[in-house]
Amino acid sequence: MFGIFKKKSKIELLYEKYQKLQTEAYKLSTVNRTESDRKQAEAEEVLKEIKGLEQG
Repeated sequence: MFGIFKKKSKIELLYEKYQKLQTEAYKLSTVNRTESDRKQAEAEEVLKEIKGLEQG
């Protein structure tokens, strides 16, 4: 019940951002491949940051 007031960790927030970017990249892949690739690259950067936080 009190879990709704819990703040999300930085890793959780970055993971949500990663998921959002992946979804956008997928949707753009049928319309604009260049933008899709850009979103995918951005998602990869977020994933690197997540892995860095998990390591250290």
